Amino acid sequence: MKSAFLPDRGVIKVAGEDARNFLNGLVTTDLDRLKPGLGRFGALLTPQGKIIVDFLITEAPAGHGGGFLIDCPKALADTLATKLKFYKLRAKVTVENLDLGVLAAWDGEPAAQPDLAFADPRAEGLGTRILIPEDLKQKLSDLIGAELVDAAAYEAHRIALGVPRGGLDFMYSDAFPHETNMDRLAGVDFDKGCYVGQEVVSRMQHRGTARTRSVKVLLEDASPEPGTTILAGDKPVGTIGSTAGGKGIALVRIDRVADALDAGQPLTAGGLALTLAEPDVVRIPAKQPIA
Repeated sequence: MKSAFLPDRGVIKVAGEDARNFLNGLVTTDLDRLKPGLGRFGALLTPQGKIIVDFLITEAPAGHGGGFLIDCPKALADTLATKLKFYKLRAKVTVENLDLGVLAAWDGEPAAQPDLAFADPRAEGLGTRILIPEDLKQKLSDLIGAELVDAAAYEAHRIALGVPRGGLDFMYSDAFPHETNMDRLAGVDFDKGCYVGQEVVSRMQHRGTARTRSVKVLLEDASPEPGTTILAGDKPVGTIGSTAGGKGIALVRIDRVADALDAGQPLTAGGLALTLAEPDVVRIPAKQPIA
């Protein structure tokens, strides 16, 4: 088993008697289904339905004061806290940026279950998240029976599983949840009550209008730089995101890529060849005729 402390992640705590209802009215995930020891994936959106920040969230046990702990990009922790305070109004909640980080563990089952640990709900195999101060990373790794490795090893693991990362595989405030596969990674609860941006997200779900998607790609040679345009012939069809070990994640127009595949056109980025790891993901199911 391996573990890595992720220096790019921060933790925000939202507590108070109104915390659950307050967050439930704002974010894409259903907090009524959350309890200590479990984690959920979600996001805070703009009213237009674009991702301000995505995150993992767990409920803190009573021994840690209760409330909800949000594992989010460290660079956006203050932005998220400010946004939540903006929506606070008269709700009885507190929002604070904690001095905690995230230890990710994968390739096995932890030998012990520490406090503030939960399985990453986005994809099978991503592993466990543990919210801790950085100076405890070695102690916690020893406790769970994991070899502490560099964060780059976790990045390669994430990329191999095709899980997008904001700021690399898509840009915040510029992408819809469907474009980053949040609907496929258990990041949107379509049966919950209202939240900011819900109308747009629900419309995309029911009309099947998502034409841009994050997809896994295989790289034959060196990796193109993140942000490099992907071409089908001379036609732009997407951009490269993060890459590692001959694998990568790309944000593509699935209709244009499907047309290219049908026409036998190769895909390139920066002059380097690439292929889709799962070509069928760009196929939009045909609508069934109404009987």
